[in-house]
Amino acid sequence: MAEKVTRRTFIKRAFRSFLAVAASGTGGYFYAREVEPRMLDITRHKINNVHLPAGFDGVKIIQFSDTHIGFQYTVEQLEKLITRINNIKPDIIFFTGDLLDDPRHFTEINTIITMLSKLNAPLGKFAVYGNHDHGGYGSDLYKQIMEQSGFNLLLNTSATVKLLDGSTLKIAGIDDAMLGKPDLAAAMGEIPQNSFTILLSHAPDKADEAVRYPIQLQLSGHSHGGQIQIPFYGPLVTPPFAEKYIEGFYTIGDKNPLTLYVNRGLGTTRLPFRFLSQPELALFTLYHKKSAS
Repeated sequence: MAEKVTRRTFIKRAFRSFLAVAASGTGGYFYAREVEPRMLDITRHKINNVHLPAGFDGVKIIQFSDTHIGFQYTVEQLEKLITRINNIKPDIIFFTGDLLDDPRHFTEINTIITMLSKLNAPLGKFAVYGNHDHGGYGSDLYKQIMEQSGFNLLLNTSATVKLLDGSTLKIAGIDDAMLGKPDLAAAMGEIPQNSFTILLSHAPDKADEAVRYPIQLQLSGHSHGGQIQIPFYGPLVTPPFAEKYIEGFYTIGDKNPLTLYVNRGLGTTRLPFRFLSQPELALFTLYHKKSAS
Protein backbone atom coordinates (compact mmCIF):
# COMPACT_ATOMS: atom_id res chain seq x y z
CA MET A 1 0.00 0.00 0.00
CA ALA A 2 1.33 3.42 -0.90
CA GLU A 3 2.24 5.58 2.07
CA LYS A 4 -0.25 8.38 2.73
CA VAL A 5 1.66 11.66 2.74
CA THR A 6 0.10 14.24 5.03
CA ARG A 7 0.71 17.97 4.63
CA ARG A 8 2.94 17.96 7.72
CA THR A 9 4.97 15.06 6.36
CA PHE A 10 5.35 16.80 3.02
CA ILE A 11 6.52 20.01 4.67
CA LYS A 12 9.05 18.11 6.79
CA ARG A 13 10.39 16.38 3.73
CA ALA A 14 10.60 19.62 1.76
CA PHE A 15 12.44 21.26 4.65
CA ARG A 16 14.88 18.37 4.96
CA SER A 17 15.47 18.55 1.22
CA PHE A 18 16.26 22.25 1.42
CA LEU A 19 18.67 21.70 4.29
CA ALA A 20 20.35 18.90 2.39
CA VAL A 21 20.86 21.13 -0.64
CA ALA A 22 22.10 24.01 1.47
CA ALA A 23 24.44 21.79 3.47
CA SER A 24 25.87 20.27 0.34
CA GLY A 25 27.78 23.46 -0.30
CA THR A 26 26.77 23.52 -3.96
CA GLY A 27 23.90 25.16 -5.82
CA GLY A 28 21.46 25.94 -3.02
CA TYR A 29 24.05 27.39 -0.67
CA PHE A 30 25.68 29.47 -3.39
CA TYR A 31 22.33 30.78 -4.65
CA ALA A 32 21.05 31.74 -1.19
CA ARG A 33 24.28 33.45 -0.17
CA GLU A 34 25.68 34.96 -3.37
CA VAL A 35 22.88 35.24 -5.93
CA GLU A 36 19.47 36.07 -4.47
CA PRO A 37 20.75 38.71 -1.98
CA ARG A 38 21.91 40.72 -5.03
CA MET A 39 18.74 40.26 -7.12
CA LEU A 40 16.87 43.54 -6.75
CA ASP A 41 13.12 43.28 -7.32
CA ILE A 42 11.48 46.64 -8.12
CA THR A 43 7.83 46.11 -7.26
CA ARG A 44 5.20 48.54 -8.59
CA HIS A 45 1.88 49.19 -6.90
CA LYS A 46 -1.16 51.46 -7.24
CA ILE A 47 -2.80 53.01 -4.19
CA ASN A 48 -6.40 54.06 -4.92
CA ASN A 49 -8.18 55.92 -2.14
CA VAL A 50 -11.20 58.20 -2.03
CA HIS A 51 -9.60 60.21 0.81
CA LEU A 52 -6.56 61.16 -1.26
CA PRO A 53 -6.76 64.78 -2.47
CA ALA A 54 -7.08 64.90 -6.27
CA GLY A 55 -3.93 67.02 -6.50
CA PHE A 56 -1.84 64.00 -5.46
CA ASP A 57 -3.16 61.89 -8.33
CA GLY A 58 -0.13 60.28 -9.99
CA VAL A 59 2.36 61.13 -7.23
CA LYS A 60 5.12 58.50 -7.02
CA ILE A 61 6.50 57.20 -3.72
CA ILE A 62 9.60 55.05 -3.30
CA GLN A 63 9.99 52.95 -0.16
CA PHE A 64 13.28 51.28 0.68
CA SER A 65 14.08 49.51 3.92
CA ASP A 66 16.43 47.30 5.94
CA THR A 67 19.69 47.83 4.10
CA HIS A 68 21.73 46.57 7.09
CA ILE A 69 24.85 48.10 5.57
CA GLY A 70 28.01 46.50 6.90
CA PHE A 71 26.76 42.93 7.27
CA GLN A 72 26.27 41.75 3.70
CA TYR A 73 24.90 44.82 1.95
CA THR A 74 27.76 47.04 0.80
CA VAL A 75 28.34 50.75 0.28
CA GLU A 76 28.77 49.98 -3.43
CA GLN A 77 25.32 48.39 -3.53
CA LEU A 78 23.87 51.46 -1.84
CA GLU A 79 25.44 53.68 -4.48
CA LYS A 80 23.86 51.64 -7.27
CA LEU A 81 20.53 51.66 -5.44
CA ILE A 82 20.55 55.45 -5.22
CA THR A 83 21.10 55.68 -8.97
CA ARG A 84 18.16 53.30 -9.56
CA ILE A 85 15.92 55.34 -7.28
CA ASN A 86 16.82 58.65 -8.90
CA ASN A 87 16.21 57.16 -12.36
CA ILE A 88 12.63 56.40 -11.29
CA LYS A 89 12.20 60.11 -10.36
CA PRO A 90 10.02 59.68 -7.28
CA ASP A 91 8.14 62.60 -5.74
CA ILE A 92 8.51 61.27 -2.20
CA ILE A 93 11.04 58.85 -0.65
CA PHE A 94 10.47 56.81 2.52
CA PHE A 95 13.09 54.82 4.42
CA THR A 96 11.53 52.50 7.00
CA GLY A 97 14.49 51.67 9.21
CA ASP A 98 17.59 49.52 9.82
CA LEU A 99 20.17 51.47 7.85
CA LEU A 100 23.33 49.99 9.40
CA ASP A 101 23.52 46.47 10.77
CA ASP A 102 25.80 47.45 13.64
CA PRO A 103 26.36 51.22 14.02
CA ARG A 104 29.05 50.67 16.67
CA HIS A 105 31.48 49.18 14.17
CA PHE A 106 30.72 51.21 11.06
CA THR A 107 33.28 53.86 10.07
CA GLU A 108 32.10 55.19 6.67
CA ILE A 109 29.51 57.57 8.08
CA ASN A 110 30.42 60.56 5.91
CA THR A 111 30.31 58.38 2.80
CA ILE A 112 26.77 57.26 3.64
CA ILE A 113 25.66 60.85 4.28
CA THR A 114 27.08 61.97 0.93
CA MET A 115 25.33 59.14 -0.88
CA LEU A 116 21.93 59.56 0.77
CA SER A 117 22.14 63.32 0.13
CA LYS A 118 22.05 62.54 -3.60
CA LEU A 119 18.56 61.06 -3.38
CA ASN A 120 16.15 63.44 -5.11
CA ALA A 121 12.50 63.79 -4.08
CA PRO A 122 10.83 67.18 -4.66
CA LEU A 123 8.09 66.56 -2.10
CA GLY A 124 10.42 65.30 0.62
CA LYS A 125 12.42 62.43 2.10
CA PHE A 126 11.18 60.83 5.33
CA ALA A 127 12.52 58.13 7.66
CA VAL A 128 11.83 56.28 10.91
CA TYR A 129 13.94 54.26 13.32
CA GLY A 130 14.38 50.49 13.06
CA ASN A 131 15.64 48.27 15.87
CA HIS A 132 19.20 48.19 14.44
CA ASP A 133 19.24 52.02 14.44
CA HIS A 134 19.06 51.98 18.24
CA GLY A 135 21.42 50.59 20.84
CA GLY A 136 24.68 52.05 22.13
CA TYR A 137 25.18 55.40 20.46
CA GLY A 138 23.34 54.15 17.36
CA SER A 139 20.26 56.28 17.97
CA ASP A 140 22.19 59.55 17.79
CA LEU A 141 24.34 58.34 14.90
CA TYR A 142 21.31 57.36 12.83
CA LYS A 143 19.70 60.72 13.58
CA GLN A 144 22.87 62.49 12.42
CA ILE A 145 23.07 60.49 9.19
CA MET A 146 19.45 60.91 8.18
CA GLU A 147 19.09 64.58 9.06
CA GLN A 148 22.39 65.58 7.44
CA SER A 149 21.39 63.74 4.29
CA GLY A 150 18.13 65.65 4.03
CA PHE A 151 15.65 63.21 5.54
CA ASN A 152 12.90 64.30 7.91
CA LEU A 153 13.32 61.76 10.74
CA LEU A 154 9.91 61.17 12.31
CA LEU A 155 10.06 60.08 15.94
CA ASN A 156 6.44 59.81 17.12
CA THR A 157 5.74 62.94 15.11
CA SER A 158 4.12 63.90 11.82
CA ALA A 159 4.85 66.06 8.82
CA THR A 160 2.78 67.66 6.07
CA VAL A 161 3.33 67.39 2.34
CA LYS A 162 1.70 70.38 0.66
CA LEU A 163 1.19 71.05 -3.04
CA LEU A 164 0.99 74.43 -4.77
CA ASP A 165 -2.80 74.05 -5.08
CA GLY A 166 -3.06 73.76 -1.28
CA SER A 167 -3.68 69.98 -1.24
CA THR A 168 -2.04 68.19 1.68
CA LEU A 169 -1.29 64.72 2.89
CA LYS A 170 0.11 63.75 6.28
CA ILE A 171 3.08 61.53 7.08
CA ALA A 172 3.18 60.06 10.59
CA GLY A 173 6.18 58.14 11.89
CA ILE A 174 6.66 56.12 15.07
CA ASP A 175 9.68 54.80 16.92
CA ASP A 176 10.77 51.19 16.66
CA ALA A 177 8.69 48.67 18.58
CA MET A 178 11.56 46.46 19.78
CA LEU A 179 14.12 48.93 21.13
CA GLY A 180 12.32 52.25 20.96
CA LYS A 181 9.20 53.77 22.46
CA PRO A 182 6.54 53.98 19.75
CA ASP A 183 3.70 56.37 20.50
CA LEU A 184 0.94 56.39 17.90
CA ALA A 185 -1.20 58.81 19.87
CA ALA A 186 1.62 61.37 19.85
CA ALA A 187 2.36 60.81 16.17
CA MET A 188 -1.29 61.32 15.25
CA GLY A 189 -1.92 64.09 17.75
CA GLU A 190 -1.81 67.00 15.29
CA ILE A 191 -3.40 65.26 12.29
CA PRO A 192 -7.02 66.19 11.45
CA GLN A 193 -9.53 63.35 11.16
CA ASN A 194 -10.22 63.96 7.47
CA SER A 195 -6.59 63.96 6.30
CA PHE A 196 -5.12 61.31 4.04
CA THR A 197 -2.44 59.85 6.30
CA ILE A 198 0.48 57.52 5.65
CA LEU A 199 2.09 55.86 8.68
CA LEU A 200 5.73 54.81 8.65
CA SER A 201 6.43 52.06 11.17
CA HIS A 202 9.42 49.76 11.00
CA ALA A 203 7.36 47.08 12.73
CA PRO A 204 4.44 45.85 10.60
CA ASP A 205 2.50 44.25 13.45
CA LYS A 206 1.84 47.73 14.87
CA ALA A 207 -0.88 47.86 12.21
CA ASP A 208 -3.25 46.20 14.68
CA GLU A 209 -2.95 49.33 16.79
CA ALA A 210 -2.78 51.75 13.87
CA VAL A 211 -6.18 50.62 12.57
CA ARG A 212 -7.77 52.46 15.51
CA TYR A 213 -6.63 55.75 14.01
CA PRO A 214 -7.65 57.54 10.78
CA ILE A 215 -4.71 56.10 8.81
CA GLN A 216 -5.21 54.95 5.23
CA LEU A 217 -1.80 53.44 4.46
CA GLN A 218 0.98 51.97 6.60
CA LEU A 219 4.41 51.18 5.16
CA SER A 220 6.72 48.87 7.10
CA GLY A 221 9.79 46.66 6.80
CA HIS A 222 11.59 44.64 9.50
CA SER A 223 10.47 41.15 8.39
CA HIS A 224 12.82 40.77 5.39
CA GLY A 225 9.92 38.74 3.99
CA GLY A 226 11.16 35.98 6.27
CA GLN A 227 14.59 36.19 4.58
CA ILE A 228 14.58 32.40 4.13
CA GLN A 229 11.32 30.85 2.95
CA ILE A 230 10.61 27.16 2.52
CA PRO A 231 8.16 26.10 -0.22
CA PHE A 232 4.72 25.21 1.16
CA TYR A 233 5.88 26.18 4.64
CA GLY A 234 6.75 29.85 4.57
CA PRO A 235 9.38 31.82 6.48
CA LEU A 236 11.66 29.91 8.83
CA VAL A 237 11.98 32.74 11.35
CA THR A 238 10.24 36.09 11.74
CA PRO A 239 11.33 38.73 14.26
CA PRO A 240 9.13 40.10 17.04
CA PHE A 241 6.57 42.60 15.74
CA ALA A 242 6.75 41.03 12.26
CA GLU A 243 5.27 37.66 13.08
CA LYS A 244 1.74 38.31 11.83
CA TYR A 245 2.35 40.44 8.74
CA ILE A 246 5.29 39.14 6.72
CA GLU A 247 5.31 40.67 3.22
CA GLY A 248 3.14 42.44 0.70
CA PHE A 249 -0.34 43.89 1.12
CA TYR A 250 -2.82 43.37 3.95
CA THR A 251 -6.20 44.95 4.56
CA ILE A 252 -6.91 45.43 8.27
CA GLY A 253 -10.25 46.39 9.72
CA ASP A 254 -13.73 46.55 8.20
CA LYS A 255 -15.39 49.92 8.71
CA ASN A 256 -12.40 52.13 7.90
CA PRO A 257 -9.84 49.62 6.65
CA LEU A 258 -6.11 50.23 6.84
CA THR A 259 -3.91 49.14 3.95
CA LEU A 260 -0.58 47.75 5.17
CA TYR A 261 2.39 47.07 2.92
CA VAL A 262 5.36 45.11 4.28
CA ASN A 263 8.56 45.60 2.29
CA ARG A 264 11.01 42.68 2.13
CA GLY A 265 13.93 45.08 2.53
CA LEU A 266 17.31 45.03 0.84
CA GLY A 267 19.91 43.54 3.15
CA THR A 268 20.25 40.57 5.45
CA THR A 269 20.99 40.17 9.14
CA ARG A 270 22.16 37.35 11.42
CA LEU A 271 22.43 34.96 8.46
CA PRO A 272 23.86 36.14 5.12
CA PHE A 273 21.20 34.29 3.12
CA ARG A 274 18.03 35.02 1.20
CA PHE A 275 15.92 32.26 -0.27
CA LEU A 276 12.59 32.93 -2.02
CA SER A 277 12.62 36.39 -0.45
CA GLN A 278 14.23 38.64 -3.00
CA PRO A 279 15.50 42.12 -1.97
CA GLU A 280 12.87 44.74 -2.74
CA LEU A 281 12.53 48.36 -3.78
CA ALA A 282 8.86 49.38 -3.78
CA LEU A 283 7.25 52.03 -5.97
CA PHE A 284 3.75 53.25 -5.13
CA THR A 285 1.71 55.50 -7.41
CA LEU A 286 -1.14 57.35 -5.70
CA TYR A 287 -4.53 57.74 -7.34
CA HIS A 288 -7.58 59.66 -6.19
CA LYS A 289 -10.48 57.21 -6.25
CA LYS A 290 -13.84 58.88 -6.83
CA SER A 291 -16.61 58.09 -4.40
CA ALA A 292 -19.25 55.64 -5.65
CA SER A 293 -22.03 57.83 -4.22
